[in-house]
Amino acid sequence: MELDYLKGVAEGLLFAGGDEGITVSELSNVLDVSLDEVRQIVDELQTDYKEQNRGLMILNANGMLSLTTKPVHSEYFKKWVIQPKPSRMSQAALETLAIIAYQQPITRTEIDEIRGVRSERPLQTLVSRMLVEECGRKETVGRPTLFRTTKEFLTFFGLSTLEELPELETSLDSEADASDVDLFFDQFPNE
Repeated sequence: MELDYLKGVAEGLLFAGGDEGITVSELSNVLDVSLDEVRQIVDELQTDYKEQNRGLMILNANGMLSLTTKPVHSEYFKKWVIQPKPSRMSQAALETLAIIAYQQPITRTEIDEIRGVRSERPLQTLVSRMLVEECGRKETVGRPTLFRTTKEFLTFFGLSTLEELPELETSLDSEADASDVDLFFDQFPNE
């Protein structure tokens, strides 16, 4: 295959790898090329990012490659993060936040299993709004990141402690129970 084409695929894979990243070996397997060719592709991508004054770079952290923003642009990201964000949240973000609040500490995979859909975007939203934070790694295969709510979460919802969260019903057997859940979520701003 053409090198430029493989560079594009590799870049997409690095993006799709997100925070978890992807190894050179995984890239080699997916692209069906040798490790040396993958290293050449990654080197060329890194050169492209430098020479074209792009906003991204490839980070190699303990053998995991991932796309990340350049440290030289950090002042702009800090400025963006501290700008007031709209206070409305999507239903997906509220569901994810409720799961974290009641099940913390919890991994993204565990959240996904409870919701039945991927929760990466809602989780990113919650982290960017400082309602949720990383709180360590789970002692299991792959050592996935654990998430918990923050002090900002308590402040945002007017709580002193997590014990003030309303108790959840164990089942939703009736329409009344379902409306109780709707009332719970209606207390919080959403989109």
